Amino acid sequence: MLTMQDKVVIVTGAFGALGQAVVRTLAGQGTRLALLDASPVAPAEFAQAFEASHLLLPGTDLSRFDAARAAVARVAERFGGVDALVNIAGGFSWETIADGDPATWDRMHTINLKTALHACKAALPHLLERAGRVVNIGAGAAGKAAAGMGAYAASKAGVLRLTEALSDETKDRGMTVNAILPGIIDTPANRKDMPDADTSRWVTPQAIAEVVGFLLSDAGRAVTGVGLPVTGRL
Repeated sequence: MLTMQDKVVIVTGAFGALGQAVVRTLAGQGTRLALLDASPVAPAEFAQAFEASHLLLPGTDLSRFDAARAAVARVAERFGGVDALVNIAGGFSWETIADGDPATWDRMHTINLKTALHACKAALPHLLERAGRVVNIGAGAAGKAAAGMGAYAASKAGVLRLTEALSDETKDRGMTVNAILPGIIDTPANRKDMPDADTSRWVTPQAIAEVVGFLLSDAGRAVTGVGLPVTGRL
């Protein structure tokens, strides 16, 4: 990708705090965006800013491969192909093994790993045609899980292994596939959940978005198969 101008980028989880930061950053670089999210309605101001020039696909359930494939097909039909995929869709749950529900492990696996897998597999034929890029959002916890983080960390470790496997599978076809491993992201939800934390040590959505932009740009062409910690000062 010699330039981001007019490149077609799919962003999953596009309506959340991190997703919106990534969308605004990439839109500022001239990309044409397909914005996928499980939410049935996009935030009003966000929709007004992007629906005219980009493709919004609310209500996309990436836990179903057929839905992922249908969404990617709509993107390719609208823009003529796909150059890059940014997988942000996912969620978080904190509970100990002693007191938690085993079903949480299945839920984290579905919303964090299977959504990324389905989006990657659906987009792969299009990405291979253009020596495309994939950036998956993992988590710093993928390397070591603290108490209460088991289900979440296991699912994000799966995202990292998915990244490594797909990178190795496609590196001789010109693609790059990388994961970003954030620490605590400075979002309204995290501030509400941790009101006494020193948020100055957290990583901002904008900082992560800029790393995404780097990995999608020509400057990131030699980087593949990497799990890149982006953790602020934690």
